[in-house]
Amino acid sequence: MRILSLPSTSFSLVDCHIPKNLTYGNVSSVTLTPMARSQFQPQKRRNFGNSNRTPGFSWMATVGEKVQVSTVPTSVPVRVALELLQAGHRYLDVRTAEEFSDGHAPGAINIPYMFRIGSGMIKNPNFAEQVLEHFGKDDEIIVGCQLGKRSFMAATDLLAAGFSGVTDIAGGYAAWTENGLPTDS
Repeated sequence: MRILSLPSTSFSLVDCHIPKNLTYGNVSSVTLTPMARSQFQPQKRRNFGNSNRTPGFSWMATVGEKVQVSTVPTSVPVRVALELLQAGHRYLDVRTAEEFSDGHAPGAINIPYMFRIGSGMIKNPNFAEQVLEHFGKDDEIIVGCQLGKRSFMAATDLLAAGFSGVTDIAGGYAAWTENGLPTDS
């Protein structure tokens, strides 16, 4: 995994232009070119239907359409995750039991999101139910795995199952240990 670092310049990504021809591979650096404010035009809000409608309902709901809400979990860097842990959030480690036994964040609870089967992995069919045995749906939970992919999928599934305080840890346990954060065996 290659980490791209940016110089310590203060600017917003909204104000930057990222080349469309950027490809993954042997990229050693990315240059973000600041855009003029005039180049950025936020999308204008459209008013559908009656402006006196009940707040909180989408225009599709007012016309009787079925609306599906898609929730994407918030991902935070490991140092922010540590601060959340210190502030009272609880750590859900979704790695396999073998990975967890090799080391984990202090106080982490291990509920595998996937099980290793041969050379592949299969999703834990009882994951949400097992999480409910240790956490309430309103608990503040930070979710971590080895590199960040499984925890993002697990956090997405938990949000879809009605958990409200779920935050994903970007980079997973590998980033946790690379940053010298505390671990238990």
